[in-house]
Amino acid sequence: MAKTTGEVITQALHAYGVPFAAGIPGHGNWALVDAFADASKAPRFIQVLHEQSAMHMADACFRLTGTPGAATGSIGPGAANTLMGLATAFADSSAALLLTGSSASHVSGHGVMQSLDRKFTPDFPRLAEPATKAAFHLAHADMAASVMHRAFNSMLTGRPGPASIDIPLDVQVATTDIDVQDLSRRMPHGGMRPDSASLERTVTLLLAAARPCIVAGGGVLTARASVELRQVAEKLGAPVVYTWNGKGALPDDHALCIGPVGVGGSRAANDTASNADVLLALGCRFSDWSSSSFRKGVTFSIPPTKLIHIDIDPSTIGRSYPVEVGIVADVRLALTDLGDAVSKSQAVTASSNRAAYLEQVIKGRERWEGVLAARRDRTDMPASMLAILARIRRALPRDAVVTVGSGHCQAAVRQGFPVLEPGTHVTSGGYSSMGFAVPAAMASKVVRPDVPAVAIVGDGDFLMSAHELATCVMQNLPIIVLVLNNQGFLSIRDGQKALFGREMASEFYVRGSEKAYSPDFVTLARSFGLDFAERALDLPCLERLMRNAVTHNGPALIEVQVTRDPSFAGAEPSGWWDFPPMPTASAEILIDYEFGRAAQQHLGSDTCSVELRQPLGIYG
Repeated sequence: MAKTTGEVITQALHAYGVPFAAGIPGHGNWALVDAFADASKAPRFIQVLHEQSAMHMADACFRLTGTPGAATGSIGPGAANTLMGLATAFADSSAALLLTGSSASHVSGHGVMQSLDRKFTPDFPRLAEPATKAAFHLAHADMAASVMHRAFNSMLTGRPGPASIDIPLDVQVATTDIDVQDLSRRMPHGGMRPDSASLERTVTLLLAAARPCIVAGGGVLTARASVELRQVAEKLGAPVVYTWNGKGALPDDHALCIGPVGVGGSRAANDTASNADVLLALGCRFSDWSSSSFRKGVTFSIPPTKLIHIDIDPSTIGRSYPVEVGIVADVRLALTDLGDAVSKSQAVTASSNRAAYLEQVIKGRERWEGVLAARRDRTDMPASMLAILARIRRALPRDAVVTVGSGHCQAAVRQGFPVLEPGTHVTSGGYSSMGFAVPAAMASKVVRPDVPAVAIVGDGDFLMSAHELATCVMQNLPIIVLVLNNQGFLSIRDGQKALFGREMASEFYVRGSEKAYSPDFVTLARSFGLDFAERALDLPCLERLMRNAVTHNGPALIEVQVTRDPSFAGAEPSGWWDFPPMPTASAEILIDYEFGRAAQQHLGSDTCSVELRQPLGIYG
């Protein structure tokens, strides 16, 4: 029986296991949205209040389940609003499908309302192209089934990423006899494994290492390889550090988990990684943030450290650091083969030989925990973020999902909130976009309805998605929004003051006065219809409110004031970030930058004779 293009698309989504589609209907996609009306043949449709949120929801769905979510926007502005969400997913290698409308074929290029067709027709696929793994223009109905399975093939093979499909208005209502295709017969089966020579070389290096270290990237979680990571780490007795998106790959309370690397990470983790003689990097791309801008001796020292890099994307291997062994493979399969290749007797010998090293590393982690305690154990108000997070951790079950956007909150959670189960920390890592946390928590409540989901946001971040509280009420999504209110974009303010000696447009002030500005978030939440909206006046109150919010049958908001004092407000400074200073900067900053710039290793320059200095402690 003939189906409309919209029906082919929605039925394909249903058949391929997509749990929901989020978006806003407009004249450019209303024929497509209409196809979601048959709940027996289409995923749940979630009406949001901004298309960026729809895309963030679709992205978070994949991170939580391994299955992409879908998002839709109308022609022109509705489609363009999704670009931030597309870029966030693309940067973090997350699969999500975007469905947008475009002008009808017979009027395309003739100045149609809400189209940018002076240079390209259609226009949106070209806007989306840099932020998508694959972008399709569906020219006629007979293409619909083919484009759908091609989009899923692209999103889910190799390094995952988002895809977009642009559908003209007339094609949305056109019919076809070509039915939805069996996705299992349109996808490759099995995964890439290490070749025997590379595997043998890897085992030899790891067994001979005196100071091995494993770097877990987001690819470990994408590959669902946490069990295999733990088994290999325990077998080798090797400490594990993690990148931003790798948090949770090994639980933070595991004896071998040393902490996050890079800017605002753990000094213990940075020291462990930078002093390793052999580094096993898994599913990471060595971004500047996780590598302390490639400054030798701060997070990594490659060379002289010997690098074994395993990743599904060959373009990441050798890009920033030379490799001793570079392996293109599925991380889970590679870890399985690696674990099998190391015998019990070899593992016992290797672990015994490096027992003193591991004891030293663990003592370093304990010293770092003592440093964090100065912030975490404070009881005064307004509170430090680490003190707040300690209370929140106690109030939440082990499997609670926390979602985080950008700024001080993101860094503080990375450094000071223990993640105890894989897949329970979702953050806009590589793109670090604001407005991500609330819709990501919404997605979590759709796909894990029985698990608490907490969006941890600063006030500036929250104001970019506060409107989605209405969606939570209308769609019965009982997320918890924790607003850490410090009246400004203070991660930016602190950087401005450290580098330039002043702030500009990062504080929230009433013009013409020194009065800090803040909306009344509790009243705002209640106006949206939340019957649980509270302000925590002290830390015991905060913990009690969070426990109550977990059992509350509906969306909840808790606001707590955060100190504006940069000396203890957010994460403890660690690592180094390449920010070219102004010529008028202090001599101390200029000298630090000169030494840092000279020690960068990513361009391949010889840093053997470069003087290595610890960076200034201003990069929390």
